[in-house]
Amino acid sequence: MARSSLPGRLPRGPFSPDFWRSPLHGTWFTSVLGVVLLAGITILFVTGLVSYAAYNPDLSPVNDRTPGKGILGFYLFSWPTDPPWLYRLTQGVHVTLGLGLVPVLLAKLWSVVPKLFTLPPARSVTHALERISLILLVGGALFEFVTGILNIQLDYVFPGSFYPLHFYGAWVFFGAFLTHVVLKAPAAFRNLRRMRSGEGEEPDEELTAARPAPPTVSRRGALGLVGGGSLLLVATSAGRSFDGPLRETAVLTPHGGPEPGSGPGAFQVNKTAEYAGIRPDDTTEEAWRLTVTGRTGTVRLSRADLLAMDQHDADLPIACVEGWSTSDQAWRGVRLRDLAALVGHDEPADVFVESLQLRGTWRHAALSAGQVADGRSLLALFVNGADLTPDHGHPARVIVPAAPGVLNTKWVTRLTFGEL
Repeated sequence: MARSSLPGRLPRGPFSPDFWRSPLHGTWFTSVLGVVLLAGITILFVTGLVSYAAYNPDLSPVNDRTPGKGILGFYLFSWPTDPPWLYRLTQGVHVTLGLGLVPVLLAKLWSVVPKLFTLPPARSVTHALERISLILLVGGALFEFVTGILNIQLDYVFPGSFYPLHFYGAWVFFGAFLTHVVLKAPAAFRNLRRMRSGEGEEPDEELTAARPAPPTVSRRGALGLVGGGSLLLVATSAGRSFDGPLRETAVLTPHGGPEPGSGPGAFQVNKTAEYAGIRPDDTTEEAWRLTVTGRTGTVRLSRADLLAMDQHDADLPIACVEGWSTSDQAWRGVRLRDLAALVGHDEPADVFVESLQLRGTWRHAALSAGQVADGRSLLALFVNGADLTPDHGHPARVIVPAAPGVLNTKWVTRLTFGEL
């Protein structure tokens, strides 16, 4: 039954069939946006799961921020160290694509908003499933994109930890998204084929206005506006994944703009020594000691003791969950596997890393035996030919290829080797 022939008194407001009068509302416009989101959100979901796997949550409860995940962790695998730029790529794509899809998502939500106000609420089982999936999809999309953007901006105004909120929210959202795709993708692709063949779009009485208002912009013009908005967001945020002038184009992200300071330590950090509560008196040559524990006992090493050991070099980037990264920095220090051997682990073992950090999360982290075994995994004492600065982890910090930035613990005070 057409909306214009509903018996009785017609509802007013958004439930009225004459409320949504834009001529842009229709199957073609929403189908094009849906196909773009189908590809983009699938990539977002996969790269998001990959990001969670990069923390090696199965290794240690310290790394596991979603202990109740159960079957949702079925895909987890031991995160590799090659290629060393792997996390820089996957998380950079995840965050940049997520920002770029914001205009597409908003346009898609606007294009289907009449469906949220159709009466009766459900005409069949299939229609009821579609409506439920649509409500979960809209709520899940807004939740995931809003929390993701707040995390990028370092604005933790949401209740609880970002990791479990975003992880569980992603599964709810993607479940609704997948259900909606199964129900609506055939019609979307059918409409695109009809338009290419000149047959015209397939009518949808829940989307198409019964009495459309005069057009103010064409559908192609509207798509151009959405695409331009996406390109603008990408152009003003992607630079945070590069050094030099490109970083200054990232005006919408906290790690855009000029590099901090000058000299060998002039590259981005997330937490400064002051923020982390590092007391300068605890990092002096006289006061600071590294405690290393393993199969044969415990040794305490001064920085001079570490400098007396074999020094090794590694050119590695830093990449963080917020999507920003640096290019390769030249690190120098003692290999983690050499420190493991010092306490009886001839074969590399897992390691639990503890920091002097007093405030904030990730004061502790666990690294796998595979990460320790890599010759580029260092307890770094120098970067770019100079001592580490306080903000970069002086007197010693961990640097591991392909690991998320928070696992490259700064201001290290203790290493405990053994099975975790």
